[in-house]
Amino acid sequence: MTFSRRQLAGLAAGGAALVAGGAPAIAQTTAAAAKPAIEPTRLVSAGETLRPEIVGDFGIVAAGRHYAVAAGTRILLAGGNATDAGVAAVFAAAVTEISHFGFGGEAPTIIHDAKTGKVSVISGQGVAPGLATPDKFAATGVIPGNGPNGGTIPAMVDAMALALQLNGTMTLDQVMQPGIELADGFVMYNFLAEVFASQQKATSKYKSAYDTYYPGGALPKTGAIFRQPNLARTMRIIAEADRAEFARSKDRKAAIQAGRDAFYNGDIARRIGAAMEADGGLMRYDDLARYKGRVEAPATTDVFGYTVCKAGFWSQGPAMLMALSIAEAAGIATMEPGSDPYLHTVAESIKLAFDDRNAFFGDPDFATVPMKGLLSKDYAAARAKMIGPRASLDHRFGNPWAFEGRKRTTPAFTPHMIERKAAPTADTTAIEVVDRQGNLFSCTPSSGWLLGGAYIAGDTGVPMSNRLTVFDLDPTSPNLLVPYKRPRTTLSPSMVMKDGKPYLAIGTPGGDNQDQQIMNVLLRVLAFNQPLQAAIEAPRINSNHFHGSFGIKKDEPGVLEIEDRVSADVRAALTARGHKLDVLGPFAVSTGIVAAGVVPETGTLRGGADVRRERYVFGW
Repeated sequence: MTFSRRQLAGLAAGGAALVAGGAPAIAQTTAAAAKPAIEPTRLVSAGETLRPEIVGDFGIVAAGRHYAVAAGTRILLAGGNATDAGVAAVFAAAVTEISHFGFGGEAPTIIHDAKTGKVSVISGQGVAPGLATPDKFAATGVIPGNGPNGGTIPAMVDAMALALQLNGTMTLDQVMQPGIELADGFVMYNFLAEVFASQQKATSKYKSAYDTYYPGGALPKTGAIFRQPNLARTMRIIAEADRAEFARSKDRKAAIQAGRDAFYNGDIARRIGAAMEADGGLMRYDDLARYKGRVEAPATTDVFGYTVCKAGFWSQGPAMLMALSIAEAAGIATMEPGSDPYLHTVAESIKLAFDDRNAFFGDPDFATVPMKGLLSKDYAAARAKMIGPRASLDHRFGNPWAFEGRKRTTPAFTPHMIERKAAPTADTTAIEVVDRQGNLFSCTPSSGWLLGGAYIAGDTGVPMSNRLTVFDLDPTSPNLLVPYKRPRTTLSPSMVMKDGKPYLAIGTPGGDNQDQQIMNVLLRVLAFNQPLQAAIEAPRINSNHFHGSFGIKKDEPGVLEIEDRVSADVRAALTARGHKLDVLGPFAVSTGIVAAGVVPETGTLRGGADVRRERYVFGW
């Protein structure tokens, strides 16, 4: 027999009462002593999860790998705040999570500033090179996801510099030190070693990358020290420029700018541009020199008494806001979490919102997007009425212009699949930090990955982005490839506020899955007040119904991935409704949620990390 900790406490309290009562307690205690003692390792806590929810009052870092968590924790210990720690973790991830994210990738970020109470988005998504036009890809009909023409302008360094200038307390030199040390050498872990083994042939297409990742043709082994000397040199150039300017001016923001400019305006950028041109790429030095990210207001919606904040319509983030509003309008708060009506409503809400994502989203600097209509609660209510008892197998694009307050000025675009062979796509990581002041940092870094073959620009050690493939080539699409335009990125950091106060930073890898998986968790936390770690570990669904973002924009109408921990009777009911179930293993949806935030009632901190993808969280 096993006892929960609560039951054990009750037994202990009862024993104490008996002792207080005198002699009868002695006889009963003697009788009880004859029973075998409860082994402590067999105690079961009510609501116990596979991993504990991390709690504390100092700071919490949640990220993809232990190296990134350690880097962020180190900066918190050194007196940094959540943004300092988050930026350090991103740089560490760029060195050690190159299966999913490299130094030349992207890093969309959302920050809550505890002093001002303001939530800000740092775009962190690179733009298309100046020479990148649809005609360059007309012969193949699809934009490649790898190689010298796979990427947008590297945005991570710029984004992290902006983050530090906006809400940090440290310099680039300080927060880059853990990453620089890791570039000098880190112990190879098994997952990354397996990715290296699987991608050796693909990476052999690009000499600079092959020489970097497979020196002498040798395959990196688990437990061995893996070094990236060229990347370490590039990182030191940035840190030294920051350090020199700070020594001269004592101006932290000017020093950060000097470090950032060492990457985009100096010799590093010239070598990247020269390498790209030599390898047949479209990117040039001028593309890096002119690039500048910016700070923007978040897109938001209020659901279940909370305010959810996302990046703008150049990302897929607002689709989650729409899906949450549709689900709320459909009455999901009255349903049993995990039941057949509940999962049906989640799936149908996602399908409606993401069909609209494909039809209407694009960089607002270049595309006319009905942003007001798409986020309208009246529009959400109208979409919710389209959810019937059966699964829809059609793409149901809405008419947000009817809720926009102005006439449509753009041509109609019908999303479609490209009839070409699909190319491999890879993934992402996520970093979430909270500190004792209530600063929140949410970042979703990606690109520069190994899958399909990494491409490194010359001797810089910088693996380049893979995000150009997200653009459309159809001239009627709001996401049409245009020079200096941001693709409608899948990268989607998230932040939640409660009554204007910080509540949660949350994110995940997973491409098109990201906002679906965050929604799975947020519904349980926001609408049903479930514990964070329990909500993260709960069984998930994921729709493949809508057209994907990468390569050939594949769709699978009605297909719903579902983990087999969802009971057989619920799965049967969903099948009866017309969902085409793809039953996965117990924790097999492609995701890896990490989260950190504040408990409103106490002001204390909490964090959680998915058992899927071996995520990590630490704090106190």
